[in-house]
Amino acid sequence: MKSTIVQVSDDDFEELVLKADKPVLLDFWADWCGPCKVIAPVLGELAKDYADRLIVAKMDTDKNRETPARYAVRGIPTLLLFKDGERVADRVGVATKSQLETFIDSHL
Repeated sequence: MKSTIVQVSDDDFEELVLKADKPVLLDFWADWCGPCKVIAPVLGELAKDYADRLIVAKMDTDKNRETPARYAVRGIPTLLLFKDGERVADRVGVATKSQLETFIDSHL
């Protein structure tokens, strides 16, 4: 089972997220962000657990400014859920695995 987290940039956002064949959970993060480091292992587990139904992706907000601005990302970690090219849900801050599973399941 593939469990890779996809790295997304401003340049490939449309192709990897908006045109994806599955829903995409996109994590906006940065190296200096402590809460981002806390949530990273949880996202790795979710990538594995949901591999057949969901793409888990990450975008470094320090290296990519256009997409976070486009979606009004003000704090990190911010998770945006995209389905059929549309933003369908968002969540800001650290969450437990069970909280994120509930968040994802309610929108898949």
